[in-house]
Amino acid sequence: MPGTLYVVPNLLGVVAPESVLPARTIDVARRLTRWVVETPKAARAFLKALEMPRPIAEIDVVALSPQPNARGIDVALAALREGHDVGLLSDAGCPGVADPGAVMVAAAHGSGIRVVPLVGPSAILLALMASGMNGQHFCFHGYLPVRPDARAIALRALEQQSRADGRTALFIETPYRNAALLRTMAQKLAPGTRVCVAADLTLPTEAVECRTARTWRTQDPERFDKRPAIFLLQA
Repeated sequence: MPGTLYVVPNLLGVVAPESVLPARTIDVARRLTRWVVETPKAARAFLKALEMPRPIAEIDVVALSPQPNARGIDVALAALREGHDVGLLSDAGCPGVADPGAVMVAAAHGSGIRVVPLVGPSAILLALMASGMNGQHFCFHGYLPVRPDARAIALRALEQQSRADGRTALFIETPYRNAALLRTMAQKLAPGTRVCVAADLTLPTEAVECRTARTWRTQDPERFDKRPAIFLLQA
């Protein structure tokens, strides 16, 4: 019988695994000896935090490229066909959501391999839950353009779309540009558009702040710089 591909959520930061992950997720992850991961260094830090019952050096960790013929996919599929269970791991949060993990999952389905998603934190869903915005009609847009003029155009387009259909727009930014993005949102969006920032989710420093664009103009956005964050807007 072929093995099972387990889609294992990672932590969103440095916290005790048991404070975020259910016991079943931790138990399954601890028994796996083969992993396909986004970044080996981050994966080994996660496995170390789980206090694996075997030395980390004895665990097979293969990096996954987003290319369909990536070595990680070939290695994992071979192990799965031989009956070994394999874990799929992102650098943070849920594999397959805003990372290359979906390529591995699609390959497993194409080979008739059972895929089991485990429970764990998703920054996108946690931010949406805490925002009070439309959770029945939303879209995650990844990164917005870096250039200020292009970023402003993209934000106004998302605002217009949200005003037309009530959709919540979610996106992320490189942490050191968080303050610049929030300033642009405050200045370029309509005064009544709601803007939410969810930073350091699941960590002791977690902060979720939701205000209108007009009110954000009176706030200092520097406190969000260099902190992992999800941004949301709804017109």
